[in-house]
Amino acid sequence: MRIGVLLPNWVGDVVLATPLLRALRRRFSRGEIVAIARPMFVPLLAGTDWIDRWQPWERHGRGWLGRTWQLVRNLRREKLDALLVTRNSPSAAVVARLSGARQTIGYARRGAGLLLSTPLPPPRSGGKLTPISAVDYFLALARPLGCHGESQTVELATLPADELLAAEQWQRLGLPDGERVVLLNSGGAYGTSKQWPAEHSARLARRIADELGVTVLVLCGPSEREAAAAIAAAADHPRVLSLAGEDVSFGVTKALARRARLLVTTDSGPRHIAAAMGTPTITLFGPIDPRWSENYQPGAMHLRLPLDCSPCGKRVCPLGHGRCMSELTPDLVLRAVSHALTQPYTAQARQVA
Repeated sequence: MRIGVLLPNWVGDVVLATPLLRALRRRFSRGEIVAIARPMFVPLLAGTDWIDRWQPWERHGRGWLGRTWQLVRNLRREKLDALLVTRNSPSAAVVARLSGARQTIGYARRGAGLLLSTPLPPPRSGGKLTPISAVDYFLALARPLGCHGESQTVELATLPADELLAAEQWQRLGLPDGERVVLLNSGGAYGTSKQWPAEHSARLARRIADELGVTVLVLCGPSEREAAAAIAAAADHPRVLSLAGEDVSFGVTKALARRARLLVTTDSGPRHIAAAMGTPTITLFGPIDPRWSENYQPGAMHLRLPLDCSPCGKRVCPLGHGRCMSELTPDLVLRAVSHALTQPYTAQARQVA
């Protein structure tokens, strides 16, 4: 059995698709699994044993049409028995139709049902989409292939090289034992509506360091270095540091998350990476209904305000005030952090390939 999986576009969604990949590997232990994904996601899933080959597809940016036709040619050579489509986009459905796969499985949304051999009805209630976790949404794609009753636990792994680089980085930054380190992530690629104000982040970081006596490490992606450095500078505390000048690859980020005591984060990729590495999380929710991104992490804390306008699902606040995030005050989050730090801490030996 040769199965292709067209993975999602977003970091967090790729992590939420790991139960699907694991389910396919368990069901087809002697089969071949081909992942179709943005090249940037290869190191995110490195260290796991679910994927036999990668077919890169960068849908965005100049030259996308040529890359798409090359992907179609590559998939035809794969001679797939089945292709599972996790993206709800017409372009993904077209690729599936042209791939030559004997069976194509995806959701009948945005016209895709006409292009798939096995279109699944999306979960609806009263004509509207029912908010369910992406974990369950993706796992349902494997049911036509006989995958049932699979675990909902998200999972990632690290490579020895990742652990070595993270250890060097940890030492270079002068970080204490992981029990005394809280990670902070206030950004997110989805849009400004999900982001927590930088001044809130700086104030929270300073108070965690001052009042709780632990070190705060501000996370960032390659495009967020300046913002992370600004937060650490505004906190103006020797125990508030940032990754602005460090390696922020997925491999090292996974290894750093594995070492830390806690992550305070927006509803974004780092939240799911930490959960997959076994690190407790406190997530600040605003415009998105938490049910869509539930990752089933035991003991996770969700902070959300009961506003009439939330959740709106918009990338930019349509009312211009962003209250759902700005009114999640540092005081409120600090109380959650203080409570989380009273819980038993176990330095787990999470999976290292």
